[in-house]
Amino acid sequence: MVPPLFRSTLLGLLFFTLPAMAAPKVLRYTDHEPYGGMRTRLINDVFFAAIEKESQGRLKVEAHWNGENSISYNALATISDGSKADMGIVVPEYTARQLPLHQIFKSFAIGPEHGAQQVEFFRRVYHDVPEFNAELDRNNLVNLQFFLGYPVGFFTAKPLKSLTDLQGTTWRTASFWHQAYLHNTGAKTVTLPWNNGITTALQDGRLDGLMVNLDSGYDIHAERAAPNILLSPSLWLGHVYLLTMNKKTWESLEARDRQAIQRAAATTQQALGAALENNLTTMVTTLEQEGAHVRYLNKEELSAWQNAINYPQVQAQWVEKQKSEGVNNAGEVMQKVSALLDETRR
Repeated sequence: MVPPLFRSTLLGLLFFTLPAMAAPKVLRYTDHEPYGGMRTRLINDVFFAAIEKESQGRLKVEAHWNGENSISYNALATISDGSKADMGIVVPEYTARQLPLHQIFKSFAIGPEHGAQQVEFFRRVYHDVPEFNAELDRNNLVNLQFFLGYPVGFFTAKPLKSLTDLQGTTWRTASFWHQAYLHNTGAKTVTLPWNNGITTALQDGRLDGLMVNLDSGYDIHAERAAPNILLSPSLWLGHVYLLTMNKKTWESLEARDRQAIQRAAATTQQALGAALENNLTTMVTTLEQEGAHVRYLNKEELSAWQNAINYPQVQAQWVEKQKSEGVNNAGEVMQKVSALLDETRR
């Protein structure tokens, strides 16, 4: 029988010789949207869960949703600084000055039809076109994973026979590309704050239509005032959400933890394509339950729209403007993106 004093001493020695269990490294995450939508559920339930699993608990994500730490327009600066957040969502459209080349995606009104194709396109963009990651690097950011959203929808109070017959109608859309394309079809565009006032403007006739991604239209219940919706998965919107990390934070991680995050991103990409298609089906069903009349555009209608908006001319004008502002490689990168789109859609 071991004497009590000896047993206590032995246990003490064992305690001091066992390696201490290291506390997980906490990564502070910021997002401008509340948790619960397609993108935020994918981020939390798939990507973050995979990070903790792949790192074997060495990494833990502390998520702050709904603009708690940073609103969308300040997110790039917040993550680049790193004092309030280590990682978070950057929307390139909100940071055109800092990320001019990232504006190219939305200039293509028609994109890959299937979710898996859209995911493959952006995977290749960030793998094959170094100018995009270089642009993020100049802003002290590292791209961990991209996320995509719903296609654009055309919400109107009266049924639209054709997207090429918009002469004299008035529309609200946020994208400068989409504003130019609507102008090329003879429509007018107005600037209105993003709130329920847009639904009111559709109801009282100040607006004839709203061009926006489906879920945003549903968020303000535009379908109640403009129940006629034209859409196609090929109207992919070109809207990308970048889940970025502060560059210094990324470089401070151990190699095995950086690799764990990369494996988590690969897992997420595998789930993303199916999620896009399944959630689109669910969103259309929800809109129809709200009384909307949803019609899918056929290939001939999509081709007619693409011809009517004269997007190559608008792209060329944008490239010249970028040159005047010192972005001399805009035309070259535009060509690379166009080639990748063509390859992805074959």
